[in-house]
Order: sequence, then C-alpha cells, then structure tokens
Amino acid sequence: MAAARLDEEADIALGPGTGGDDGTPGVSGSRDPDPRATEQANVPSRLADFPPLFWALVVLTGLGAGLGAMAFMALLHEVQHLAFGYHSGEYSVAVSHHGNLRRVVVLTAGGLVTGVLLFTLRKVAGSTGGEPTRAVWTGSGDVAPLPTFASGAISEISVGMGASIGREAAPQHAGAAVGAWLARRAKLTTEQRRVLIACGAGAGVGAVYNVPFAGGLFAAEVYLGTICLSTIVPALVTSLVATAVSWLSLPARPLYKIPELVSPPPSLLLWALLAGPAIGLAAGMYVRAIAFSSDHRPKGRLLLVLPMLGTAAVGFIAIGYPFVLGNGRDLAQLAMTGRTGLVGLAALSLLKPVSTNLTLGSGVTGGLFTPTFSFGAVLGAFLGRCWTYVWPGPDPASYAVVGAAAMLSAGMQAPLAGIAFTIELTGNSDKVMVAMLLATAGAVLTCRLFEQRSVYSARLPMH
Repeated sequence: MAAARLDEEADIALGPGTGGDDGTPGVSGSRDPDPRATEQANVPSRLADFPPLFWALVVLTGLGAGLGAMAFMALLHEVQHLAFGYHSGEYSVAVSHHGNLRRVVVLTAGGLVTGVLLFTLRKVAGSTGGEPTRAVWTGSGDVAPLPTFASGAISEISVGMGASIGREAAPQHAGAAVGAWLARRAKLTTEQRRVLIACGAGAGVGAVYNVPFAGGLFAAEVYLGTICLSTIVPALVTSLVATAVSWLSLPARPLYKIPELVSPPPSLLLWALLAGPAIGLAAGMYVRAIAFSSDHRPKGRLLLVLPMLGTAAVGFIAIGYPFVLGNGRDLAQLAMTGRTGLVGLAALSLLKPVSTNLTLGSGVTGGLFTPTFSFGAVLGAFLGRCWTYVWPGPDPASYAVVGAAAMLSAGMQAPLAGIAFTIELTGNSDKVMVAMLLATAGAVLTCRLFEQRSVYSARLPMH
C-alpha cells in the first residue's frame, strides 16, 4: 500500500508524459514541459495544499502546548514540594529525607485524592477527555478540552505525590486538545485536523522535556505513522514554538547529566548486538503488562478504592527503593552515573515496571514515556554491568544510554523518535550512535516478533 501511494504521489508530482524517449525529463512529443517535472518524486503535493490558516493554527497550537507544559510543571513542582519538601535536584533525595511512614502515607493519600477526583470528573463531564492517539488513529478528532485539562491536572497531582507514572501525559494531551479545539473552530478538513492534533501532542512532549526535534518526530512517527514533508514540517514547527515558549520557565538544557562519552570500543558494539534482542523481549513483556493493566483499570465506585491501594503498594516498595517513585527521571540518572551495584540494578529493573503497572492498573492516569525510558536505562546498566565481567568496557553511562534508547524505541515502536529523544535528553550520547543503532534494531525487531502493540496502543480498549 505504501509503495502504491508513493507511485501515485510520484505520478502526481511528475505528471503524465513528462519524460522524453531518451530519458530526459520535461519533454514528450510536442507537449510543453511540465513546470512540476523537476519536483522530487517522493514529496507529497498536499504539503503545499495546507492553507495559510493551517500554518497560523500550527503556531497557535505550539503556543498553547508550551503554555500548557509550563502550567502543568508548575503544578507538579508545587505538589512535590507539599508532599516531600522538594525544591530542586533529585526528587528521590527529598523523599529519602523523610521516614518510611511518610512515604506510605503520602502515596496512599495521593491515590485517594486521585480516585475521588477521577470519579467526580467522570460523573460531571462523562469522561476524562479521551486518548489523543485514538482521536488521530480513528480520524475522529474528538479531544474534549476541559475534561482533558482536568484529567491532566489530576495526573500531575498523582506524579507529584509519588505515583510511578509519567509526567508528560498532561502536556501531551493538552497540546492535542488545543489543536483539536482550534481545528474545530477553523473547520479544518479531517486530515488537517488529525495532523494538527498530532502536532499539538508532540509539541507538549517536546516542551516539557526540552526536546523540540524529538517532539516533532514523536508526532509524525508515533501519532501519524509516517515521516514525510507533509507530517514532519508542521510537527517540527509546532514543537519548536512550544519548546521556545516553555523556556520562559522551564530549563533550556538536557534533562540528564552524563559524563563525556567516547566512541564505542568493540566490547560495547558486541554487547549492543547481543543486548538488543534481550531488551526487545523485555519491551514486549512490558507492553503486554501495560495492556493487561489498562484492560483491568477500575470503573465506577472502584475508583474510590483501588487507586489508593495501588499507590499504597508502591509506597511500601519505596521503603527500600525510593527510586521507583515518580516518573523515573532519577532512576535513569542513577543508572547513567553508575552509583549502584549489580543487585540494586537487578532489583530496580524489576521493581520499576512493576510499580508502573500497579499504578496504571489501579486507575491512576499518567504517561509512560519516562517510565519506559528509565526501565531501559536501568536494564541496560544491569546487562552492561554483567557484561563487564566477560569483557571490561566503557563508562557505565554508555550501557544505560544505549539500553534506554533501545527500550524506548521498541516500547513506542518508533525507532527514529526513540533515538532522537535519547540524544536530546542526554546532550552528548551521539558518540555511541553506532551502538544505539545496533541495540535499537535488535530490540525493535525482537519486540515485534513477540508483541506488535506499543505502550500507547496497548492502553486503548480492544473495542
């Protein structure tokens, strides 16, 4: 189908009868040369069909996504401060300054608050805003702004109080809601509406993590499923605008601090070749667990009880392993700096995905981007630490970075976006690009043999 579409677009671009008998373009018989004969054959003509109004809405969507990211991060930091006295630095350090009872009580209270708010939202609004991925994949464009923003606020409260879930869902959904609202107001076509919603979602992720390039790729590869000029150009523009706006209050630097990496030695390349399939198998099992947890999320009055129980369980896990709390940023940083031993890495490789599934399955809403990234980082660090007993290699950060890229790419079923995210989040991991490509290819191919859904499609109901 893709090849047929490319041939069709090539015919449109080149036009009939644009080549001469000698293979030279532009002349056929007595016809005048087609002015489009020199266009690149794989450029969809519909890129130029976007009206000026669409491009104005792209900028406005980016502006809204950037402001939404700022607002939600301000809410998150305020909740973190109230819950554990967090100001800056590592969230897990602030948590560790409090006793075990405080951790369990705060997590339990967070689940109770989340459940009550979600139950009330569904009673009042009838929904929590829906998933933007479904709106794009089905072409409905149905992303209700007010429930979506309210659900995003509830999500950030949950993360701020320690729930093991991602913080990017709120700005991602907010950007999509802004795009959907603008598209409806402007009466855009169905295709233009899909593109604008996807651009808003990617822009929200780009703004909250300061990754404008990866945010654009996320919109095109994950939401729209194709990377061509008609998808990537508006996606990049929206993400760029949103990220630039977010710099008014959010950091304009890479999220993770890692040591200066060097070009990969043979030991790292061989490890990447062997570890890729293992990470892909873990990613497939992780996606299946996400699907199971999503399919068994509580409904009705169970929302008043199960979120509290799920987060309380995570609180008990956090007594021994506080790095499972929150979205996983501190866990990935821990793995990249090599500050824990083999046993700790093994435990966290198991407990982080377990904590995330407990949180998700209990009904708490949130994202899966950083939990997936951190899972890959700690698993890569563990496998790398084991490998050093066989063949001593480079800095521990290399194994964690490569593992994070492979897991994220396989989990999202989006290798280009996964690698772009890793490079922008770390700042200098391009030095191990060859190892990342080897591990990512092995992980994605293995994961698809075992499970073809992504962490995003696995969250959607089967019917």
